[in-house]
Amino acid sequence: MTAFIEVDYRFPAGVDARSQAQAIAIGQTAGSWDAHFQHREAQLRGHLGKVTAVTELADGCHQATVRFPAANVDGRLGSLLTMIFGKYSLAGPAKVAAIRLPEHFGRLPRFGLEGIRARLGVQERPLVMAIFKPALGLTAEDHAEILAKVAVAGLDIIKDDEILPDLPMAAALARWEACAPVIEARRDQTGRDLLYAVNLSGDARQVQTLALQLVAAGANALLLNVLAYGFPVLEALVADPDIDVPIFAHPSLAGAWCGAPDYGFSYGALLGTLMTYGGADAVLYPAQYGSLPFAAADEWAIVEALRARGVAPVPSSGVHPGMVGRILDDYGAEVILNAGTGIMDHPQGPASGVLAFREAIERWQNAAPRALEDLPAGPLRAAVEKWGQG
Repeated sequence: MTAFIEVDYRFPAGVDARSQAQAIAIGQTAGSWDAHFQHREAQLRGHLGKVTAVTELADGCHQATVRFPAANVDGRLGSLLTMIFGKYSLAGPAKVAAIRLPEHFGRLPRFGLEGIRARLGVQERPLVMAIFKPALGLTAEDHAEILAKVAVAGLDIIKDDEILPDLPMAAALARWEACAPVIEARRDQTGRDLLYAVNLSGDARQVQTLALQLVAAGANALLLNVLAYGFPVLEALVADPDIDVPIFAHPSLAGAWCGAPDYGFSYGALLGTLMTYGGADAVLYPAQYGSLPFAAADEWAIVEALRARGVAPVPSSGVHPGMVGRILDDYGAEVILNAGTGIMDHPQGPASGVLAFREAIERWQNAAPRALEDLPAGPLRAAVEKWGQG
């Protein structure tokens, strides 16, 4: 049975959606041919896309579905993106609303949420992740000092800030080497690992080399700004058998790809479908509850795509302990809670920031009251007094 790729395109009111979809189906595939290729017509027609549906949406826009033969691409995201939207993205208003790929297209995550849980030895509760803060200006030793504070409080994962590249003041390998003894000590004390997602940077070759160096030195997780460095870089990292650690994908630049209402990609297609078929194990994205303006519909489109392939959802941006109950009401336990300021700027210190998250999770698990007046004195109450419960 022939495999197909289906893409939904959203066109604003006033655009002839059927005509534009037909232009995509032909122009982004085999194109047209003259009498010189009539003897090859059957073969060429096998590569053409086909418009399978055009529907009017409630807001007056139209959505068109184009079906592409999967044989037109090489199974990787670079050729996929070039086919479904490459040159046509310059033609005027149109947005990729959804992408449906064959099950075996691209790469499956090697770990996903289940594998991350296995590495941490944590199965029954949400995971808690922190971000090193300040983002820039710290030495490798500063990172180790911060990690020591949050490790003893029961943190599961920590990551570099995405804007921290491989700088001489705190090179990526030096950061890992400084933090490794802290992680080893925590492991000896508790029997549980702590993942540190070290940020990758450089050109494509340097990113791959740095990842190999880090893993060879014992690093147990990596962070990649996928949209800045490219989906092919993510695919190469996932394909390398020597890079056998979870890869966390950061959404930097997603607003530039998705933010315009009539151009680019939907957040669900970009941070959901494409990230999962690129092989990411966990994907960060703005939470509707947090500090960035993000629509609930976009968030749930991402989550649905991630969970369909076992990828860990990581709602982020402005997450603090006071909103944990609300997040878990929506997500359940299968989520990684990610906080920078919400941990590092806790009024009683970063360790208390972690404890506040753990306390909020425990209260959610036990269906305990969450109102400020019901909270005993301690890290969670102090966090709610500072940040509220929104």
